[in-house]
Amino acid sequence: MTAPVPATMDDLLAIMARLRDPVGGCPWDLEQDFRSILPYTLEEAYEVAEAIERDDMTELRDELGDLLFQVVFHARMAEERGSFGFADVVAGICAKMLRRHPHVFGGADVRDAAELRANWEREKAEERARKGKGRAGATRGVLAGVAQALPALVRAEKLQRRAARVGFDWDSVDGVLAKVEEELQECREVVVGEDDPTRRVHEVGDLLFSCVNLARHLGVDAEQALRAANHRFERRFAAVEAGLAAEGKAPGVEVREDMERLWEGAKAAE
Repeated sequence: MTAPVPATMDDLLAIMARLRDPVGGCPWDLEQDFRSILPYTLEEAYEVAEAIERDDMTELRDELGDLLFQVVFHARMAEERGSFGFADVVAGICAKMLRRHPHVFGGADVRDAAELRANWEREKAEERARKGKGRAGATRGVLAGVAQALPALVRAEKLQRRAARVGFDWDSVDGVLAKVEEELQECREVVVGEDDPTRRVHEVGDLLFSCVNLARHLGVDAEQALRAANHRFERRFAAVEAGLAAEGKAPGVEVREDMERLWEGAKAAE
């Protein structure tokens, strides 16, 4: 008789504890630590994003489970160190959500979405300040706490938003467009007359940063926009390859004009 499939949070926590049991646990799970597990945690988060982009609810259910397992894994290792346990993680996020939603749980009144966002950001700023004071009197700047491990586009947008909260921002999208054009011109200059590879890296980085700024001012998520562009490129290039195959050809420099023709056809078809 097959045992029933575990279906509660307690079951998952018990499975994790068993996997990490020094006596009879899984050798692979036992040898892991926070750093070795981190790449898997990031991978699972991206797989959740991919399932959402595909609008695949079955896959999303499975990927959310994989991501939840990563949370449980980290919490178990922390518990083994005597730092905190899964219950502390749950208590912490519950307290944070209650604190950040006084209009729902505390009886506070908000006039509109703008005031709601302002209250949310103020509470987050106070949380960051409290964290800073808890570290031997350390002073935390406006940009402190934006995780280094974030994808570069996401981190650029978060840094810009932090700076914008204290007034360091363009007044309109026109200024941002002008900055993008300025950075693009500087990239042209290094192409023509600059052999220093470090400067090329800097100029391209500045151009990308300004493009993220443009996306932010247009209300576009830069990371999602680039992911969508990647998907379009993959889809169109697959169409190019299929078109070449139908003509008895393979991708290559010698069929560059054919690839350009098929690429334009793929774009038009979309």
